[in-house]
Amino acid sequence: MKTHFIAIGGSAMHNLAIALKDKGYQVTGSDDAIFEPSRSRLEKKGILPQEMGWFPEKITADIDAVILGMHAHQDNPELAKAKELGLKIYSYPEFLYEQSKNKTRVVIAGSHGKTTITSMILHVLNFHRKDVDFMVGAQLEGFDCMVKLTQENDFMVLEGDEYLSSPIDLRSKFLLYQPNIALMSGIAWDHINVFKTFDDYIDQFRKFVASITPGGVLVYNEEDAEVVKVVEAAENYFRKIPYKTPEYEISNGKVYLKTEMGDVPLSVFGAHNLLNMEGARHICRQLGIMDEDFYEAIMSFKGASKRLEKVEREDQGVLYKDFAHAPSKVKAAVKAFCEQFKKEKKYGFLELHTYSSLNPLFLEQYDHAMDGLDEAIVFYSEDALKIKRMEPISPEFIKEKFKNDALRVFTNAEELHAYWQTLDKTDGVFLMMSSGNFGGLDLTK
Repeated sequence: MKTHFIAIGGSAMHNLAIALKDKGYQVTGSDDAIFEPSRSRLEKKGILPQEMGWFPEKITADIDAVILGMHAHQDNPELAKAKELGLKIYSYPEFLYEQSKNKTRVVIAGSHGKTTITSMILHVLNFHRKDVDFMVGAQLEGFDCMVKLTQENDFMVLEGDEYLSSPIDLRSKFLLYQPNIALMSGIAWDHINVFKTFDDYIDQFRKFVASITPGGVLVYNEEDAEVVKVVEAAENYFRKIPYKTPEYEISNGKVYLKTEMGDVPLSVFGAHNLLNMEGARHICRQLGIMDEDFYEAIMSFKGASKRLEKVEREDQGVLYKDFAHAPSKVKAAVKAFCEQFKKEKKYGFLELHTYSSLNPLFLEQYDHAMDGLDEAIVFYSEDALKIKRMEPISPEFIKEKFKNDALRVFTNAEELHAYWQTLDKTDGVFLMMSSGNFGGLDLTK
C-alpha cells in the first residue's frame, strides 16, 4: 500500500509513518519544517523528505492513502492536488480506525491522565508479553515507537484525544475510533481556543460515550462529577465500571499501594497517579490480566515521559519535569509533589505558553493552582503574546488570577534564567511544569 503524509514531521504523524514503514507500506511525506527527534527517526527509516516544503508533484494517482496532519493548512498545495485527483484523504485518527476496524479497540479518554493510563496499560501488557497494537502520546521505556500496527494482533489500545482531527475534519479525534472498551479519566475544560464554552467541551465527551459500540464497556472515574453526569445521561447500551483512588500510604519517601495481596511498592507518586493506576487495572482486567499480575508489573512502572519524570542532574539535585500546563493538571502535579515532599523546601515553576493558558478568561481556572509550594514561579513570554497577536498580560494580573500574592512572575527568558542560576539545586526539590522548555532552560545543570 502506498501512503503519503502531508505534515509528516509532527510528533504523532512521524510515529504513524514509522509504524506503516515497519508494516511494509510504501511511505512518503512532506513538511515545511521537521525538528528533532522526528528528523533523526524519519531519516533512520529512510523516509525523511529530501527537502522541506510542499510539492504537488509528489501527489500521484497511484497513492492509496493521503494522511493529513493538523499542522497543514486548508490551502495546502499537496492537499489541493490530492482532492483534484480524487484520492482518499484520511485524518490521523481516521486512518488509525481504518487500521483497527477489525480489532477490539480500547480507547483511553479524558482531559487529564490519558497518556499516563495508556502508558500503564502498555507497560503491564509488555511486561507479560501480551502483544497488542497501540497509539500513545508519550515515548515509553521499552518501546521503540509510539505507534504499533500489525495484521495479526486482536487488540488495539488508543489514547483518545478530544482535539480536532485535521484541518478539513473538525471532529474530535476520539469520536472516530468507535471503542469496544473505553475509559474516561476526568473532564476539565481544555482547548479553549477550539471549544469556546465548557458545555461545548463537555459535549465532545457526551458524543464519545455515545460512540461506544453496543454492548461495550466504559471504565470511568466516579470521583469526577462531570464524568458521572455524562455517564448517567448516556442513552446507549454499554457496561459501566466505576473506579476511585485506592488506599495507599507513604513511608520513608516510598509509596505503597494497599491491596488484598499486601502492600505493593510503587516507583511513581501522587494520588492522581494512583487514581490513573486504578483505571488502568480495570482496563487490564478486560484484556485478561488478573490483579496479581497487574500489581507485579506495575511495580516497575516509572512514569510516562514528561509526566512527573525525574531529571538526572549533574549535582544530584532532586528535580521533576511535568507536561502540566492546563489548570487541572497543574493542580494535580503540585498536590502530588507537596504530598510526596513534606519536609523539603519546594520550588514550583510553571510556563504559560499555549493559547488557552494565556487567555485572560481561561486564567481564572488557575486559582490556587500553586498553593502549597514554598516558592512558586510563573513564566510567560511577552514576545510570545505578540507573536500570537494576544493582548499584553501584566504580572499583577497573573497573581490575581492565581490568587497568590507571593507568586514570582517572569516575562523575559533571560531574567528567568538568571534567577535559576542563583538557586542552589541541592537545597530543596524542584517541579518544572511546561509543555515548552522555559525559553531554552537546561534542567540538567
